[in-house]
Amino acid sequence: MALEYMGLNEINGPLVAIEGVKGAAYDEIVDIRMSDGSKRTGQVITISEDKAIVQVFEGSSGMALNNTVSKFTGKTLALPVSKEMLGRVFDGVGRPVDGLGEIFPEKRIDVNGNPINPVSREYPRNFIQTGISSIDGLATLIRGQKLPIFSGSGMSHDSLAVQIVRQAKISEGSGDFVIIFVAMGVKHDVANYFRKSFEESGALERVVMFLNLSNDPVVERILTPRCALTAAEYLAFEHNMHVLVVMTDITSYAEAVRELSSSKGEIPSRKGYPGYLYSDLASLYERAGMIKGKKGSVTQIPILTMPNDDITHPIPDLTGYITEGQIVLSRELFLKGIYPPVSVLPSLSRLMKDGIGKGYTREDHPEVGNQLFAAYAKVNDTRALASVIGEDELSETDKMYLAFGRAFEGEFLNQSVNENRSIAETLELAWKLLRMLPREDLDRISTKTLDIYYEL
Repeated sequence: MALEYMGLNEINGPLVAIEGVKGAAYDEIVDIRMSDGSKRTGQVITISEDKAIVQVFEGSSGMALNNTVSKFTGKTLALPVSKEMLGRVFDGVGRPVDGLGEIFPEKRIDVNGNPINPVSREYPRNFIQTGISSIDGLATLIRGQKLPIFSGSGMSHDSLAVQIVRQAKISEGSGDFVIIFVAMGVKHDVANYFRKSFEESGALERVVMFLNLSNDPVVERILTPRCALTAAEYLAFEHNMHVLVVMTDITSYAEAVRELSSSKGEIPSRKGYPGYLYSDLASLYERAGMIKGKKGSVTQIPILTMPNDDITHPIPDLTGYITEGQIVLSRELFLKGIYPPVSVLPSLSRLMKDGIGKGYTREDHPEVGNQLFAAYAKVNDTRALASVIGEDELSETDKMYLAFGRAFEGEFLNQSVNENRSIAETLELAWKLLRMLPREDLDRISTKTLDIYYEL
């Protein structure tokens, strides 16, 4: 039987303290009834002897120390799930906000999830085509991977997220492919942009949206990605779907973690973030993957904005340790008007080599990718040299590399928001650019492959 407690001992932001509590459990849900009859929900986050600290999802404004009744339910937060979630829009804790009414749940699942046993994990294979050349060709997204996008404030990561959701697909005959889109701490106009874009393109029917707005309680922001990943695991491992989870913005999430940590009086670590930020982020990212014996998969694209474009900031720094590569957006390319402004050299996909090539994309893909990296690296060296001695003093080969660099940025990296390139189109465009360079300089490609593709 659930116990009820009268009164609160302390109120501090979204946190309330209740003393004299018996048998409370960490993460337990608490129903709170205020003196005016209104109800709120909280979750136990700290227990010390007979004192429980509860974070209130809706915030503590208007709550009083007296005449407030707290009921400990003995349950954790569970998300109602069903295949009916597809095409629906939910708030940060899984309540429908699209005016279409409640869903009829097949079951309710604890939002904290269970870690995938490493022994039962299946190695990620097969690529997900995004239709974006800089990703598909050079930092290929593999099914079951976690591949973050590192952006900066004011850059075009929102447009990129929408384009990926609209265009992403898997190879034919591989099963159902759905997308879960998670927005954390976004403004109303940005949320409307996401929603309208998916509705107009027809993508919404295969998308489940979770929207946590900037004026929603901070506590909800902590739960939003967990609710979304719970829905992803349900669709992937119980309905054999391939699920791509796009989460923006992880920085808003981490700042919510920092704010709650500060409210609890915890000792801060780097830049005020709690010392457990690494394990907290890992508890989200490690919910991506594939399980032996299950046909479905969960793939993640977390998007985060780097404060001051600083890739050494704790959020991108820790994310890089946990995930399998990163796609970095460049402020310089963005200011040049290139979209998407993917900075090629610091971007990589560590699982790319195992999901491309013969039987996956095309047999020449690995060599072409390596050659584009090598050639573009030489472009940057040549530009540095030209800035010192002047372009007129460069050798003919160096001038070819400068021309290649301009064409590579203007044609390969740059594409319109609505342009959906197949992997074949991406590779053909790559060969068109590589033919601008002398054949003898293409030392990352075998003679056999050059004989087939270079002279076309």
